[in-house]
Amino acid sequence: MNESPAAYKRELELTRVFDAPRELVFRVWTAPEHLAQWWGPHGFSAPVCEVDLRPGGALRIVMRGPDGSEHAMTGVFHEIEAPGRIVFTSTVDDGDAVHFDVHTTVTLAEEGGRTRLTLRARVVSATDASARYLVGMEPGWTQSLEKLADYLRRL
Repeated sequence: MNESPAAYKRELELTRVFDAPRELVFRVWTAPEHLAQWWGPHGFSAPVCEVDLRPGGALRIVMRGPDGSEHAMTGVFHEIEAPGRIVFTSTVDDGDAVHFDVHTTVTLAEEGGRTRLTLRARVVSATDASARYLVGMEPGWTQSLEKLADYLRRL
């Protein structure tokens, strides 16, 4: 695994404001029955979503693409500060040559009855074969947050 090639040292920061209270946004980020409703890019579902919400607890999500392909992600929670902060690392390993680890911090700030979400994702390690997946990190998170906004509106 390559730990430091510049091509893989990707950092991403996205900010969105949701018309929903912070406690609800936190719950939708942390309860598996909610998380499964919006996680993943457009056209993807999350038929497996397991959350052990505590520092050291596990996270496992399997996304299913429109073509039926499945993409598993496992992770570990490092910080849970309800309702304002979630920190976790995630690993994608397809059992072949693709493998990468991402450190993600989600902060939720109250903003007049609305919630300002800031997501910071930093690739901490990756293989050369991961490049094609890492190119999709920003569009994938952008689309997931769009799905989150739609889901919050329906609640």
